[in-house]
Amino acid sequence: MDSTDSQRVPVTDRPVAGVDFIRHDSLSMCATLFGAAAIVTRPKRVGTEFAAPSLHLREKPMTKTNSRKVRYAVIGLGNIAQVAVLPAFAHAKENSELVALISSDEDKLKELSERYGVKINGSYEDLDRILASGDVDALYVATPNTEHRRALERAARAGVHVLCEKPLAATVADCRSMIQTASDAKIKLMTAYRLHFEQANLRAVERLRKGEIGEPRIFSSVFSHQVREGDIRTRADLGGGALFDMGIYCVNAARYLFQDEPLEVMAFRIQGHSARFAETDEMTAAILRFPGDRIAQFTASQGAAPVSELRVLGTSGDLQLDAAYDYHEESEEKLTVDGRTKRTTTPQHDQFAAELLHFSKCILEDLEPEPSGEEGLADVQILESIVQSAALGRKITLTPIQRDQRPNAELEMRKPKTPKVETVNAPSPSEE
Repeated sequence: MDSTDSQRVPVTDRPVAGVDFIRHDSLSMCATLFGAAAIVTRPKRVGTEFAAPSLHLREKPMTKTNSRKVRYAVIGLGNIAQVAVLPAFAHAKENSELVALISSDEDKLKELSERYGVKINGSYEDLDRILASGDVDALYVATPNTEHRRALERAARAGVHVLCEKPLAATVADCRSMIQTASDAKIKLMTAYRLHFEQANLRAVERLRKGEIGEPRIFSSVFSHQVREGDIRTRADLGGGALFDMGIYCVNAARYLFQDEPLEVMAFRIQGHSARFAETDEMTAAILRFPGDRIAQFTASQGAAPVSELRVLGTSGDLQLDAAYDYHEESEEKLTVDGRTKRTTTPQHDQFAAELLHFSKCILEDLEPEPSGEEGLADVQILESIVQSAALGRKITLTPIQRDQRPNAELEMRKPKTPKVETVNAPSPSEE
């Protein structure tokens, strides 16, 4: 057991940023981003009390250039980075700029650098040099899950902020270490939960908050696809598997829809018969008990037909959301109250630009991001308990990480969909 995992204390939430600037006109946007608020002074950060390796930190001053736009490097140029993250910079240019690419694949570096006009690139071995150059303010981490902690530690040494793909890390111990390291280095850390800014999911949050279906009682969700043979999501050494890649969406959704933390979990893990799942779970199903005798149950599978849906049943109605977790198609909500059903369609839109805009705002205005590192930790702690429950064949009692901040309508940002792009050595994770 990692030493950081043996000292569990509550994590304190910090004040977080809103996104009111997205509602302003262009003139007030400029005033917000380029005025006095863009001069960063860091507040005292409240960290956790877990040990982390000491780092030689370099505090990097904000130059005139990056006081207006946060300059990003993206590490890990797999499918999601190519089809979603890199194109999103075109919709986040108010305060975000792509300046560097890091990959071990020379073909990716060459073609993508030309496509996006990026002049700084290099391999993973070049990361420290690129981060220390003074040309990068923030690092978007899109590497395999087990590499997230290492990427953050290297960024922290250079005083570079980190926007990290979910899950925050592959273990609770790594999550806690990352949060502590970011606190020590006085850098911002955000977990890339795109649905915290997404129109359909936030509409569902608001409907439940207003009591449109009465008291929410039951959450149910299925998230599945047929994973491609050889994809990194089938490798245990890289943190793959259905639970950590897909089930995390269901856990996070249950938490933000119930606006609470689960108390107990009971789970089942199915490895399946396909050779694809020799190292990881093909399917995991779990039941979570929330305060107020509410139940959330979900199934995540990498060996079933593609489904992405959630449903919340209340005392007087129910809400269903199809394509709830997708970013490449429209979603449909079905709200039924007193026997009358209303359908609402949300067109496909760019869900990744909002993450960049929000994180850059936090850096420029010295605000704490939401979703934070602690939000990522909360989910991974539940995922680990699900794994433990499935292994032991019994329910596990949780020690919730209490959260004062939840996704709400103020975080919503709407951007048009990004064009379809041709990927470079990065096939889709799903069988086609």
